[in-house]
Amino acid sequence: MIRWLGLALVAVAGAAAAQSAYFGARSAGQVGERYDGYLGYSASPPGPQARQQTEAINIRRRALYTSLGQRKGVSPQEIGITAGCTLLGRVEVGESYLLGDGQWRRRGPGQPAPVPDYCTGG
Repeated sequence: MIRWLGLALVAVAGAAAAQSAYFGARSAGQVGERYDGYLGYSASPPGPQARQQTEAINIRRRALYTSLGQRKGVSPQEIGITAGCTLLGRVEVGESYLLGDGQWRRRGPGQPAPVPDYCTGG
């Protein structure tokens, strides 16, 4: 499931490529990946344009998770959690992320990409 989901997420990410306010907020740590496959806001939320772009990405992700869930016979939440494993693994140094404990963190230099235990089967 990870493989086909990764391809679909690349398509969603490509649609976001032209959204500079979103990427600026992401680089500043104001927007980050959540364990559930959606984007969220850290302690210092971004401006209105970045929030609007972030919500648009989340709407596209929700549509993707719903569509894939219907095709695979699983819930959109299950697809989102699986997507979260892939997306968290792509968090760059300096970007924020949220794991299941509810604490926002920023990936530091030399730190591995965050991946919850359930993503690796551990």
